[in-house]
Amino acid sequence: MQTTDLSCQVFTAGFSFHRTPFHVHRTEGLGSYLLRLQTDGTSEALVDGKMERVEAGDLLLYGPHDTYELKIFPPSLTGSEERPMESGDYHIFFGGEWIDQWWNQRKRPTKISIPLSEGLLGLFRQIVIEQRRISNPDPRISDYYLRILCLETDRLLSEQPISSGKTFLAHRIKQYIEENASSLFKLEDVAAYVDTSVSRCVHLFKETFGISIMQYALEVRLDMAKERIVFSPMPLEQVAETSGFANYTYFHRVFRSKFGMSPKEFRHTRQEKM
Repeated sequence: MQTTDLSCQVFTAGFSFHRTPFHVHRTEGLGSYLLRLQTDGTSEALVDGKMERVEAGDLLLYGPHDTYELKIFPPSLTGSEERPMESGDYHIFFGGEWIDQWWNQRKRPTKISIPLSEGLLGLFRQIVIEQRRISNPDPRISDYYLRILCLETDRLLSEQPISSGKTFLAHRIKQYIEENASSLFKLEDVAAYVDTSVSRCVHLFKETFGISIMQYALEVRLDMAKERIVFSPMPLEQVAETSGFANYTYFHRVFRSKFGMSPKEFRHTRQEKM
């Protein structure tokens, strides 16, 4: 994608939470692009010509001329228990030359299932916050957040070509590791996050990526530490601690094994080259 200053604009953005039935149907198209992320409960949306169930973690993508239909209605009864009706979502209507170029780069499915990570939710929140800002607004901030969100959507799409099943679960595990590598999590924490057993969690990750969960976590921590050694003035003991290592002795040993020199030697070598 070109990096010229092509226009990119958020027209409206918000968060909706429905506890009563809701229905919208636009056969003439939306007139803009739409990203809608289901965060809570369920709904139904028109996907490739038919209405499909939309659950938390489902991201909907519509172009300006796409027919759009969304239904939110009470869930069916299970026995004598009546479940409350609820549906929450972030939605962003947007457009511009940069967006046209981004959209036309590849064929995009209308619905993809993605992990509800704090990083992704944070992008939606920031765009909504900027749209609501009354004092000292700056449209460029929304512009930049939107571009990041679009590119992050592409990355999620390329990393998760299958929206359900084992591959999707393995990618959720991978994202958890990347977001929590700086803390000392356990396999039980990872398994709880994806709501499965430790043994299944370990097997799925190794089967999908060819590396164990803890080995991948080590790789992420070492890369994190390497960046901090080069670009921050942190003492090496603090680098180890903030990169998820329990103690400096272990960090020193695995760092030397990975990069062929101690953390101190690595910092000195890189500083000489800068």
